[in-house]
Amino acid sequence: MSLEPQRGKEGAIAPLQPAEEMGPGAPLVAAIDLGSNSFHMVIARIEHGEVRPVERLGEFVQLAAGMVDGVLHPDAMVRGLECLARFRQALDALAPGSIRVVGTNSLRIASNGREFRSLAEAVIGQPIEVIPGREEARLVYLGVAHTLADDEARLVVDIGGGSTEFIIGERFEPKLMESLHMGCVSYAERFFPDGIITRKAFDNAYLTAYSEVLKIRSAFRGHGWGNVVGSSGTLRSQENIIAAQGWAEAGISAENLARLRKLLFRFPDVKALARLQGLSERRRNVFASGLAISCAFFDGLGIDFMRTSTGALREGVIYDMIGRHTHEDVRERSVGAMMQRYSVDEANARHVEETARHLFASASQGWGLGADDLDLLVWAARLHDVGLAISHSQFHKHGQYLMESSDLPGFSTAEQIELGLLVRGHRQKIPLSEFDSKGNGRRPCLIRLCLLLRLAVLFKFVAAVEGIPPYQLTARDRALSLRFPPGWLQNHPLTRHALKEEKSQFDRAGYSLTLSGRG
Repeated sequence: MSLEPQRGKEGAIAPLQPAEEMGPGAPLVAAIDLGSNSFHMVIARIEHGEVRPVERLGEFVQLAAGMVDGVLHPDAMVRGLECLARFRQALDALAPGSIRVVGTNSLRIASNGREFRSLAEAVIGQPIEVIPGREEARLVYLGVAHTLADDEARLVVDIGGGSTEFIIGERFEPKLMESLHMGCVSYAERFFPDGIITRKAFDNAYLTAYSEVLKIRSAFRGHGWGNVVGSSGTLRSQENIIAAQGWAEAGISAENLARLRKLLFRFPDVKALARLQGLSERRRNVFASGLAISCAFFDGLGIDFMRTSTGALREGVIYDMIGRHTHEDVRERSVGAMMQRYSVDEANARHVEETARHLFASASQGWGLGADDLDLLVWAARLHDVGLAISHSQFHKHGQYLMESSDLPGFSTAEQIELGLLVRGHRQKIPLSEFDSKGNGRRPCLIRLCLLLRLAVLFKFVAAVEGIPPYQLTARDRALSLRFPPGWLQNHPLTRHALKEEKSQFDRAGYSLTLSGRG
C-alpha cells in the first residue's frame, strides 16, 4: 500500500482567509497535536498575551489502530498523512516559525515512527517534535489552566489514544506529573478487539487500568488537590452521554459513572452503541475502553466529581510558544534546575557559554546555523560537565545519559537526544556513529555545533583568567580557521597543545582546523 496521501479529495478543508483579512494586527500561530486517537489543529490570534482561536480542526485518525508489536499499521499511516495534507491547506496564512507540531504516545513507542515522521514532515512542511509523556502532561495542564478561573490546587486528567496523563498543579504551574500507558485506542484493540462488549472484557480492562493507577496513587493522594478537571474528548463524550440520559447537566460524578457502566452492558457490541443517546458515531469503538479507564482512575484516586474543560494539549502548545517568544521559555528553567540539581560549576559553565556564543557569532553565517542552533549550543555549554555528579571517569557519557533520560520540561525527545550528543561529544573522541544513528537528519548541523562546543571547552582555562581569547574565526563549508595575535599561542602552551590535538578530531569528523599567528 502506498503511503502517499491523496490530495484534493472531497471534504478537504477550505483555505483560511489571508492573515490581513482575518482581523487587526495581532499575529497568528498554530499548534497541531498528532494524538494516538485524533489529530487536532488550532489556529489562534495572540492578543495581549491571550489566545483567541480563529479555527479548530480535528480528524479521527486513530494512528494507534492496528499497531502490532510497536509497528504503525500502513492504513493508519495513510490516514494520518491524508489528514495532514488537508491541515496544510489551512496553514498558508501563517508566518514561518509560528507553527508547532507535536507527536504523542504512538510516535513515542512506534518502531517505524521515524519513517512516519519523515513522510509527515514532507506533507505538513514543518518539523514534528515527539514529546515525552511528562512533557505532554505539562502541556495539557497549561492548556487546561488557561480555561479555568479558580486558583486552588487541581488534578487534571487527559485520556488519550495510547496514554493517560495526570497532573496536579496550581494556577499555571504543574507540580506533579505522570503519564500512564493506558489509552482508549490501545485498550480497545487489546480488550475489545472484535467490538464485542462483555463484562469479562470490561473487567479485564478496568483491572489493568486500575493496576496502572496504583503506581501513582500514593504520590498523588499524598499531594492532594481541590478539584478535578478532565480535558480529553473521551471524558467530554462521557459527560455528553450522562447529560443525554438526564442524569446531570454538567460534569461527571462517581455515581453517574457507575450508572454509565451498568448502561454499557445493555449493548452487546460497538454497532449496538448507535442506540446510545449522546454518543457520537466516531466515539463508539473507544467508548467501552475509555469508560473502563475512567472508572479505574475514579476508584483508584478516590474521585467523587470531575468537570471537563475544552483546553487540551494543542492549546498548551500555543501558550508554550508564547512563552518562548516572550523570553519565558520553560526550557531555560529546566536547564537551570538541572544545573542546581547536579551542582554544576556555574562559573565554569558561564565561561564556556560566553566563549561558545562568541564562536557561534563568527561561524554561524559560514556554517548556516540559526537561532535554534544557538539555543542548543548554549544549553549544552551550561550542562557539558553535568555528568561529574555521577563520576569523574567518563563523565561526558554520564552527561549524555542524563540528557536523554531526565524529565526536562519544555524539551522534545529529539531535543534531549541532540543535547546528549553535544554533551557526549564535547571531549575525547566524537561519537560519529551516534551522530549518524541519533541525529534525526541533522547530523551536519549537530557535528558543527559539537566542534564549536569542543573549542569553547578547550578555551575555558584562558577565559577564566583573561576572558575570551583574542582570535579571529572564519568558517566555510568543512573548514574552520583561527587566527591569533603574534606570540599568543607561544604564551599559552596548554591551549596550543590542546588545539594541536583537536585537529585530529576535526579530521575524523571531515573538517579541517587551521591555526595561524604562531610567531
